[in-house]
Amino acid sequence: MNVIVAGGGAAGMFAAALLAEKGISVTIIEHNEKLGKKLYITGKGRCNFTNACTTEEFLGQILSNPKFMFSAANAFPPSMTMNWFKGHGLSIKTERGRRVFPASDRAADVIDTLNRVLKDHHVRVFLNTELLGISTGEDGSFRSVTVKGKNGKKQLNGDSLILATGGRSYPSTGSQGDSYRFARDLHMDVTDLCPSLVPFVCREEYIRMMQGLSLKNVRLKITEGKKTIFEEFGELLFTHFGVSGPLVLSASAKIGPKVGKAELKTEIDLKPAVTDEELSKRFEKTFRENPKKYLKNILSEFYPQKMVPVIPQLAGIDPERTNASISGAEREALVRVTKHFPLTITALRGYNEAIVTKGGISVKEVSPKTMESKKHPGIYVTGEMLDLDAYTGGYNLQIAWSTAFAASEAIAAKYTEIS
Repeated sequence: MNVIVAGGGAAGMFAAALLAEKGISVTIIEHNEKLGKKLYITGKGRCNFTNACTTEEFLGQILSNPKFMFSAANAFPPSMTMNWFKGHGLSIKTERGRRVFPASDRAADVIDTLNRVLKDHHVRVFLNTELLGISTGEDGSFRSVTVKGKNGKKQLNGDSLILATGGRSYPSTGSQGDSYRFARDLHMDVTDLCPSLVPFVCREEYIRMMQGLSLKNVRLKITEGKKTIFEEFGELLFTHFGVSGPLVLSASAKIGPKVGKAELKTEIDLKPAVTDEELSKRFEKTFRENPKKYLKNILSEFYPQKMVPVIPQLAGIDPERTNASISGAEREALVRVTKHFPLTITALRGYNEAIVTKGGISVKEVSPKTMESKKHPGIYVTGEMLDLDAYTGGYNLQIAWSTAFAASEAIAAKYTEIS
C-alpha cells in the first residue's frame, strides 16, 4: 500500500509518521522548502502543541462542530499526544492554563521529533513540490495526484490520499488555502472562511492613543442587540490599530463571522472586582481627601498612565478641574466609563495575523471516525482544512493530531485487510 500525504504540517507529518511506524509506504508532498514551517512559529516559537486537559475539556474548547470531534478526540486525546511525543524522546512541560510545550521552549524540537520518525521509517518527502490536481475513478475513489516540482510535472499513484494542507492563516508559511479549490473541484462543500484567533481593528482614535498598554484582569463583553455573545475575563492589549491579546483572540474565535455584518456593542469592565457602588465610594473618598488637586493628577491612582487623558474625555469632564468641583453626576460618569469602557470593532486583522482559519471543508463531507470523504473513498481530510477550530491553548494543534490519528488508523486497517 502507498499513501500520499498532501501537506507537511502538523497533521500531515503526524499521519505520515503513524503510518510509517506501521510499515506502510508513505510519500509527503510539501510546497515549502522544509516540513513543519508553520509549526516553527506557533506559540511564539515555543510551540504550545497540546493541552493537559481531559477529553471532555478538550471538546469543550472546540467552537465549530465539537460533536464531530467526539470519536477522534476519544480515540486520541491530549494525554496520548503527550505520551507519543514523550515516547519518541521529546521532553515536555506544562505551564499556566495547562498548556504543554517542549521543555526546551523550542518549536524546532517538536518538528525534529516528527522528522526523526519520518527519516527512520524511510518516508519519501518531496519538498518545493506543488499539488496541481487530484484524479479519481468513475466511482469517485482516489487514483492519483499531479504534482509539479523542480523536475517538472509528474503523476503519483497511490492507494490513499491524506489532505493536510492547512487553512489560510499565516500565508507567509505557505498556508494559502489553495487546497479548498481542490475540495470544490471534487464537489466537496466548503463553508465560509474567515480568520480566527486574530486581533480586532477598532474605530476610536483614543484606542490608538493607548498603544502598547496591556491590561490584566479585565472583562470584555460583546453584545448583539439584547444578546450577550461573548463575555470573558482576562488580558488584552491596545495597539496602533485596535485591540489584541488573549482575551481578544478568544473573542474573535467566537464572534469573528459577525464582525462587519452585525451591529455589535463592545465594552471593557476595567474594574470587574468592584461594584459600581464601591467604585463610586472610592472616587468620592479620594476626591474628598484631595480637594485642591486637579482631576488629571488623581486619576493615576485608578488607571494606568496612558488611560489618564482618555477617561475624563469619555466622561465629558475637563481634567484641569479640581476634585472638589466634581459633581456626583460627574463622578457617576467616571464609574460608567470605567465599568463600560466603549470601543467599536470594525474589522478583523486578517489571515496574516490569524492563528487559525474558521470554516473549511464541511464535516458533513467526511466520516467522523475515519476522516474519509463520503464521496471519494480513499481521500481523507485532516487538521485545519476541516471546518473545525478552537480557542488558544494547544487545542487547535490537538485537532490536527487527533484527526491525523483517525485517518492513519483507518488506512492502516485497510492495509491489514489487504495483507
